[in-house]
Order: sequence, then C-alpha cells, then structure tokens
Amino acid sequence: MNFENFFWVLQIFIAIALIGSSIAAIRFKNLIAAVIAMAVFSLALSVEFYVLQAPDVAIAEAGVGAGLTTAMYLLAIRNTTDEEVVE
Repeated sequence: MNFENFFWVLQIFIAIALIGSSIAAIRFKNLIAAVIAMAVFSLALSVEFYVLQAPDVAIAEAGVGAGLTTAMYLLAIRNTTDEEVVE
C-alpha cells in the first residue's frame, strides 16, 4: 500500500468517524453520552487537521474542542437538574 492509498483510506475513515459521531451526538438521549460523542467528533476533527498538515490547528482543536469544551459541558450537566423549579 503506497502513501496515496493510505491517505485516502485515512480520509474515508475520518469522514465516517465524523459523520458517525455527529449523528450519535444528535440521537443520544443521555446528555453525558452526547457530550462524549461530541468529544469524539472533536478528536476526529483534530486528526483530520493534522493529516492535512495543520498541526497548530490540530493542537488547538484537541485542547479546546475535546478538552475544555467537554469539561465545561460535563460541569454544566452536573450542576443542573432535570426537575423544573416552580416558585
């Protein structure tokens, strides 16, 4: 397998991962599972940026998209309830 074939196989794999994780994030009823699917999307996107020779963008996407944003969503989910407060 030469490099060009490997590149296209990797592109197809990343595209499937991006589409699959985005559909999963939309379809999950559990919010934590949806956030994890969004983190997988962000990691696949950072791999795509790295493959396209943009390592600085890949590092930023991995750090902010997968790390910080996921943590913020998980903290927001933890600090909220599913009950409506009536005053």
